[in-house]
Amino acid sequence: MATTFNDTQMTEFKRLVARYPEGKQKSALLPALHLAQDSFGGWLSTETLDYVASLLQIEPIEVYEVATFYSMYNLKPVGKFVFEVCQTGPCMVSGSDNIIDYIKKTLDIKPGETTKDGMFTLKLVECLGACGYAPMMQVGKIYKEHLTKEKVDSIIAEYRAQAAANN
Repeated sequence: MATTFNDTQMTEFKRLVARYPEGKQKSALLPALHLAQDSFGGWLSTETLDYVASLLQIEPIEVYEVATFYSMYNLKPVGKFVFEVCQTGPCMVSGSDNIIDYIKKTLDIKPGETTKDGMFTLKLVECLGACGYAPMMQVGKIYKEHLTKEKVDSIIAEYRAQAAANN
């Protein structure tokens, strides 16, 4: 897989960097990592992290520190849909442990794993900022709230149908 932005991606990268004052290009690191993740298969390889560092003219370790800190960056290949299930206090009190167990059983994967068909990855994350809607998870940019086993079944079916329609 190529680890070089195409012309469109490079234009977007330059637009992101231009938001910040001269000499402060490191400030574009988070959006640059999002762009790289979206551009290179949904995850960030070491080569991709090094590429972002070279573009921003910063040390690779500065990129690694950020990419390993935030759960929104995937450092290994993931499924087409990533179920990021909140596991902090309010969600746990509301049953997120049961939801996590149900997803594990239903999809036959553990946290950090991807289904054999490459469709789903289960990821446990810290607070997603929707405590009043617990238990909840994020799939891409979409919040799925007040989760029950039935809702999880519906969500899985929804994304399987979406994938089938796009093939």
